[in-house]
Amino acid sequence: MPQTSEMFSVDSKNRANTSAVEKPYRAPDERIRDFQECFAGFSVAEAQEEASRCIHCPEPTACVMACPLHNDIPTALWHIEQGDFIKAAEIYRLTNPLPEACGRVCPDEASCATSCVLTTRLGPINTQALESFVADYQRVNVGVPLPEKAAATGKRVAVVGAGPAGLTVAEELTVLGHEVVVYDAMPEAGGLLMYGIPNFKLEKDIVSWKTDWLTALGVQFVLNTKIGEDILISELLDEASFDAVFLGTGTLVAAKMGTPGEDLCRVYDALQFLGQSSVGENVLPETDCEYTPIGNRVAVIGGGDSATDCMRTALRLGAEEVVCYYRRTEKEMPGNARERHHAEEEGAHIEYLTAPLAFLDRDNDGAVDAMQMVRMELGAPDSSGRRRPLPIEGSEYIVEVDDVVLAVGFWPDPLLGKTTDGLQTRKWGLIVADETTGATSLPGVYAGGDNVTGPRLVNEALAAGKRAAVAMHSFLSS
Repeated sequence: MPQTSEMFSVDSKNRANTSAVEKPYRAPDERIRDFQECFAGFSVAEAQEEASRCIHCPEPTACVMACPLHNDIPTALWHIEQGDFIKAAEIYRLTNPLPEACGRVCPDEASCATSCVLTTRLGPINTQALESFVADYQRVNVGVPLPEKAAATGKRVAVVGAGPAGLTVAEELTVLGHEVVVYDAMPEAGGLLMYGIPNFKLEKDIVSWKTDWLTALGVQFVLNTKIGEDILISELLDEASFDAVFLGTGTLVAAKMGTPGEDLCRVYDALQFLGQSSVGENVLPETDCEYTPIGNRVAVIGGGDSATDCMRTALRLGAEEVVCYYRRTEKEMPGNARERHHAEEEGAHIEYLTAPLAFLDRDNDGAVDAMQMVRMELGAPDSSGRRRPLPIEGSEYIVEVDDVVLAVGFWPDPLLGKTTDGLQTRKWGLIVADETTGATSLPGVYAGGDNVTGPRLVNEALAAGKRAAVAMHSFLSS
């Protein structure tokens, strides 16, 4: 549990009037030349200064309760302030199996930051950057020791999907003495962390390190294997003799717009586009499509974080003109505002209240070369609470493009539901699972993460994996 301010003996009033340490970002004209991380990282002095702003609220501490993983943030910050970065990293790792990733990809609007009582004064403590700082410090300087494992139980667990939720279940159950085999359809483990988040936000060496660490722990990986196609869930339970199965396949299927021409060449979905630019072709899935160099004029359709990632990726690939088209206003945009600002700093442009009517192939060569667009206006709120975008009659116009990237949403692969008798799913192929345990409609089969909730933050998938691991261990021990 978090400590109290009295136990830390700090001058809360003075600390509450201390300005936040500004995050050091690389200059826009420098960072668009490569795919290295944009945040330059805190120095030792900056990390200690920022951590020393914590006023150590009385229990229960808001930031701890707001974090899906319930990281003991105040205690970690105290050790950072004292210069004991290894101890701070150890505290984070007690609850978070991937602090390096969460510290980088949790948005500024992350639950821990928005719950900080300093938010309305001089800005919340940058807990995310401090988390990744100490996690990196430990990993690079002394390494992350393997935990002691319990005696072997003789039980076998299949984890389907090597994303955040699946890797968490694999780690937790391996430490508890179970044999764990992780299956994934992709050539590399990591799921969205590997194939859906660009390197300038999360370098892939970190993801690969985690996979290697899990392998050393005893986790087995079977890649390039699609469960539901190459092997059925029923076969895992019967022929392969697994005692339990966890489904953590995420949301790696791009939503379709239903717009004429969206199947033309050079019209990409966001994950396809980000995957091609984030990893080498040797770790991409086999495809009949040729990986084509980006053109000069790139259009991105959508308004979430993936749309922003695609804009910034296109600029780094050499596009001269990158425009994002969003059918509502900036107020309704769901993506991270700071990331969007970074995209505009780097040269991207956003057209609001605009939507595509059709993707055009005027040269009849099978590839998109233009878009028919229409201006929009906002009407009454829809079921999401946002005002519904309505086309303005007579406002159609043509935009010439070389490439189009569709970033309009992601859903689970419906294959598992279609090929697994008795597995209950709901709209969009989401798996029905108990919120607390992850138990599905099939005995011994659990699920968690984005394939249950829809796209959420990485820390929520990690938390779902931890909850499911607790329930699975109880099931395996009964």
